[in-house]
Amino acid sequence: MVIDKSGQWWRGEDLTDLAEFVRAFRANGYKVDRVLESVCAQCDGRAFRVEADDDEGAARRTCTGCGTASFIADSAEYWDDADHGECACPCGGMEFAVAVGYALRDNGDIRWISVGLRCIADGTLGVYADWKIDYSPALDLPA
Repeated sequence: MVIDKSGQWWRGEDLTDLAEFVRAFRANGYKVDRVLESVCAQCDGRAFRVEADDDEGAARRTCTGCGTASFIADSAEYWDDADHGECACPCGGMEFAVAVGYALRDNGDIRWISVGLRCIADGTLGVYADWKIDYSPALDLPA
């Protein structure tokens, strides 16, 4: 599908649409080089409730299928200091497909992370958190 940009919020139907949205978002102006879908390691689920703190740079997803919670990227290191809240779509939906965009440095290290969500209820797309990775090496942070 092509992203529906006709309304106040962009909408999509699948990972391709969400990845395109995350790439277009260009957090802090950086080109997104890679987008990975979040998949539950326990049950292979792809629908999550998400908590995030955009100021601190932390996000955690909880699989709606089995309840397994997983931190996104390096969020575990900052979670205790974060003022995280549950993400909600403008429609009120709280279940999302999740994709993480990675802007890379020339050496392949991760420079910036963008957490993109697609509402399961109505397809609304958004980047709910993004943050800088200011250490190295940072090659393989989990989605």
